[in-house]
Amino acid sequence: MRDFRCLQVWEKAHTLVLEIYRASVAFPVHERFGLTSQIRRSAASIPANLAEGCGRNGNAELARFASIAMGSASELEYHLLLARDLQFIDVTNYQKLHEHTVEVKRMLAGLQKSLTADR
Repeated sequence: MRDFRCLQVWEKAHTLVLEIYRASVAFPVHERFGLTSQIRRSAASIPANLAEGCGRNGNAELARFASIAMGSASELEYHLLLARDLQFIDVTNYQKLHEHTVEVKRMLAGLQKSLTADR
């Protein structure tokens, strides 16, 4: 069992969730149960899956949950694009959040690679 807080990718993903929550506050009220909920859930799923993987037994389990986190990061990437196209977030904010998401995805890929190399 590992402490998820020691993973740099978890820390980056957690920071991303906080940024997503701040950005989505300005979304239209009628989207509270739509895109606002979806974008927040997909973002929060990334560090949550890393935390769950750290609580499991061994690198294989952590790699599996890192893979699930990667799927959530890809989902978030699309939700951000949709929010931009619907003009819920401006281009500058979109770019910042997108770059942060891509960085998390790169880190997740690195974690997955290191975990599967240990097998």
